[in-house]
Amino acid sequence: MALTPMQYKSYVWPHNPRTYRITYQRQVAVQKVPFGRYALQNLGLTRRVMEGEGEFFGPEAYDEFRKLASVFYQEGPGMLIHPVWQSANVYFVGLALAQEPKQDYVRYTFTFWEDENRYRQKLVPVGQKKTPGAVSKPAAPSSAGNGGAAAGAEYHTVTQGETLWGIAQSRGMTLGQLLVWNPQLKNPNRISAGERLRVK
Repeated sequence: MALTPMQYKSYVWPHNPRTYRITYQRQVAVQKVPFGRYALQNLGLTRRVMEGEGEFFGPEAYDEFRKLASVFYQEGPGMLIHPVWQSANVYFVGLALAQEPKQDYVRYTFTFWEDENRYRQKLVPVGQKKTPGAVSKPAAPSSAGNGGAAAGAEYHTVTQGETLWGIAQSRGMTLGQLLVWNPQLKNPNRISAGERLRVK
């Protein structure tokens, strides 16, 4: 069975990486008990790390690696779409060559950290003060968003049990394209019945 290629932001892998590892981490503190042994304190989950190794080969191998490196230099997190694992909003934190120089072969490693953006949404830019009791106005919907009215746009109303993957397949489009047209989706693994999604 052929898997769809992995994608991060605008970059689509020409073929999937050779290995892909996900590490779930929990922070635990150890407290010494006087005249006793110890007690563990659960400090909660920390970042999820996604890393692996891949290769490019052929006369365009180094050009392909440069394309991937240019995405690494882009600021901010982006959606990582894996052909098997759930999608996640992540930062691209590591990219390295892992081989001796060869003309038509590049072996590389990569690392992504999952972004927990619920805290960032509460931050206030420097120079702005929150007024107690003030309610911020909701942003106007963009033409590419959930409630936009772009010329020629078509929308799909989610029904119970549907997934983004299934909606994209039924419309003959990629999951990445569906996410680009619907930037309001913060977690592509969670959609609710009644949501409107732009599909054209």
